[in-house]
Amino acid sequence: MQIKRIAVYAAFAASIAALSGGVLASGGASGPAVAFKAQGNIGEVMVNPYKIAPLTAVVRNGGYVVKNATVTVLPKMGGQTIRYSVSDENVRTHAGIPVFGLYPDYLNTVEVEYDRVFNGKTEHFKDRYQFYTAPVFLRSNGTTGQTHTTFNAKVEKMDKAFNDRLYFVNNLIPTPPDASRFVWNNPMGGALEWAYGPENAIIDSTGTVRWYLLPDSNMYDPEQPYKSGILMGFQQTTDGGLMFGYGQRYAKYDMLGREIFNRRLPSNYSDYSHALDAAQNGHVFLRVASADLRRPDGKRVHTVRDVIAEVDADGRAVDEFRLFEILDPYRDNVIKALDQGAVCLNIDASQAGKTLSAEELAAMDKEDKFGDIPGVGPGRNWAHVNSVDYDPTDDSIIISSRHQSAIIKIGRDKKVKWILASPEGWKGDFAKKVLTPVDKDGNKIKCEGSVCEGGFDWTWTQHTAWRIDSKSTKDVIYVSAFDNGDARGMEQPALPEMKYTRGVVYKIDQKKMTVEQIYEVGKKEGHDYYSPVTGLTKYMDDKDSFFIYYSTAGLAGAPSGDKTGAPIKPHPYIAEYKFGETDPSVLIRLQDTMGYQAWPFNVQLAFDPAKAAK
Repeated sequence: MQIKRIAVYAAFAASIAALSGGVLASGGASGPAVAFKAQGNIGEVMVNPYKIAPLTAVVRNGGYVVKNATVTVLPKMGGQTIRYSVSDENVRTHAGIPVFGLYPDYLNTVEVEYDRVFNGKTEHFKDRYQFYTAPVFLRSNGTTGQTHTTFNAKVEKMDKAFNDRLYFVNNLIPTPPDASRFVWNNPMGGALEWAYGPENAIIDSTGTVRWYLLPDSNMYDPEQPYKSGILMGFQQTTDGGLMFGYGQRYAKYDMLGREIFNRRLPSNYSDYSHALDAAQNGHVFLRVASADLRRPDGKRVHTVRDVIAEVDADGRAVDEFRLFEILDPYRDNVIKALDQGAVCLNIDASQAGKTLSAEELAAMDKEDKFGDIPGVGPGRNWAHVNSVDYDPTDDSIIISSRHQSAIIKIGRDKKVKWILASPEGWKGDFAKKVLTPVDKDGNKIKCEGSVCEGGFDWTWTQHTAWRIDSKSTKDVIYVSAFDNGDARGMEQPALPEMKYTRGVVYKIDQKKMTVEQIYEVGKKEGHDYYSPVTGLTKYMDDKDSFFIYYSTAGLAGAPSGDKTGAPIKPHPYIAEYKFGETDPSVLIRLQDTMGYQAWPFNVQLAFDPAKAAK
């Protein structure tokens, strides 16, 4: 019996050793040795090293100096290989070789190639590692609107020229019940309650998730007002980092989840959302609001989405653009024409097709209605600025104001340089700044009110008005925009299915004060791709392509006359076009998810910025 018991104990010990990769010392320090098993010629593998990026890992250096590393994540059958080099700086920062792009719920195979330096000798190795990563896990919001974790992606079209693409997707989990329970007081107003849950991932060209963000409570907590908000405006910076903001914070992390900084907004501001720009001058332009504005009538309010704060590397607010002073916060032409059922992410199907009257807008001031509501005047959502882009050639910014249906350039002197918008409603000096539409030969295009001939159109409730740096000069610039299309022509159409969304590029001659529409996509797809809120367009230099995220396709509801009462769930489309073409080379449909933005992600930039810049 004793011999049998010993044999059982020995078998148990052997099984534990097999599972753990080796027997670890216990009861004290390891001494001058590390007991973790190494599969290759350096150190052990640490999965999710910073706790918020579960599909990443670090192959530790094992006490050696490691240089000239490259990583290859081998694909599943029919999948996409991810391969990138790693700068020595990144190897030093992470104490090993960073691994990105692992498959969830899968025994991954990763090859790493590197030089190992020890005792004055340099040796070159190519190792193969295998390790498991867990399934994707994201929060539930407790509603029928959420049917799966991350994205049920269907690739409908993938041109081979784009099959190396990775796409960063910044989506939202609508209204989790532990969020949106705070409002500002002393003073009132603002948009503190605007707090959807995060759903941020990177998918490959097969639609498979290869990275996702799992915020911990140190980073994000919807029950804490200064850690709540919507994670928005993600931007890959020139050093490979990932910058974004949410609520009362803005932050920068690397792709393994290492915090570079995570800061409160400067106290003068509140309610970051939508957009930031890590600018060429080393500063960050943040779309925020005033935390305490004394209006001309003496009332004090938090404002709503109408301030751009410029902060330096240390978080000091070096300048600000107070748009309620620079622009006319009482221009109401667009506000009166908006579909009140879809005002950005404030979705209310019961208000679909309804608009506001001048009388209703005027009554708001008398009744002290302030906060995240469509309206005019500081303290209401009169501007809804959703993008900001710095132009280094003249030290100015370009903003997109959804509720003015206007793209506007503003100088460092806080003066408006030009306005790309319908001329309706602009008064005095503002009217002189509205650009004149011209055709390809420079001839003026005839316009009546908000409608122009020759296929030219303004943008309506647009997003992401960005300067295309590679095509622009100091005097002539190219601007792309996501033209959502609500209130097109300053009115609601006879039938909702007449609405459509475009990606559009304009050529602006800043000396002549003219604008030419040179390219558009999406119009012929019509209502199927119509995205009433959110969205993104971006010109991509690397493939001379035009990327579009039709972020809320399907949100607008069933066609008129449909009485089935079936639930309406958005199904965003990722689309990428060869520049100049109108049929997409890439088309990926994401099922039953609320989209905000998406864009092509550069893995080489993330881990070896110097090589990516070549």
